[in-house]
Amino acid sequence: MHQEAPKRPDGEPSRERGGDRRDGTVPAEEHRADLRNRTLARGAVAAAEDVLLKRYRLASRQEAFALLRAASQHHNVKLHTLADAVVRVPGPAPGADVWFPGRARNVPPALPWRIDQDGPVQLPAVLKGALHRVLDIAETDMGNVQLAEGGVLRMATHTGLGQHFTDYFAFVAGPTTSCAHAARHRRQVTVREVGTEELFDEDSRRVILRAGSRACHSVPLVSPLGALVGMVSSHHSRPLTGPSSVQLDALQETGTAVGRWLSWYRRTIVLDALEHLHARASGARVPERPAPGR
Repeated sequence: MHQEAPKRPDGEPSRERGGDRRDGTVPAEEHRADLRNRTLARGAVAAAEDVLLKRYRLASRQEAFALLRAASQHHNVKLHTLADAVVRVPGPAPGADVWFPGRARNVPPALPWRIDQDGPVQLPAVLKGALHRVLDIAETDMGNVQLAEGGVLRMATHTGLGQHFTDYFAFVAGPTTSCAHAARHRRQVTVREVGTEELFDEDSRRVILRAGSRACHSVPLVSPLGALVGMVSSHHSRPLTGPSSVQLDALQETGTAVGRWLSWYRRTIVLDALEHLHARASGARVPERPAPGR
């Protein structure tokens, strides 16, 4: 499915188009974004700490955070991703030594492009490969990938957009962006002209235009069960007349394949990290890391 974002009723670009103030700063906008990002980042970890404190009767938040950090580092899983899993995944049975008894381990699903990497394919390589493939299909050199965690979209990798953009959109929680629109409806969304689309709030519109993006297209990454696991967006320096049906089909194929791989990652690598955390917290034997080829 594909959807075009609605244009502003007046058909006119925002007055804020052009981005910067004369001194090159947008302090109020940056302050709001920084406060929002700090709140969301800390809130996700704090929620996981609350779960661990109660589940394992820990003495302090410092102890809970140390458990999260150790499991995150041991399995190379981002702290925010692990914190989301602690809150999202049902906990182990009371007194159980193993969180996921009898869990089957499946090989990672194939991706429609080759990844040149020795050993098991890692998440960063998959996300970068997905971004490059989408940008190649969309014929642009600007874009980003976000992961869906804790009810928000978290920036995971990007290219060509600049630090102001990536800082501002480090977390997307509100509905007034094309990626949020695509996430809500689980379908591709095209914004043909950023300056005349009504779905953006003015701060977001200004930041996108400032990055040199005049159009964008968002592709949701959805698991086989229909859960949103991420988003890939392309950005374009000129207003869009496409994408064509051939491009939309290729983007959908990519989104489906990456969604399947991310679902496997959540069910395998992230659960490995949870098992490690549970073993350390409960005093059981810490499970060994899986052998290559997991």
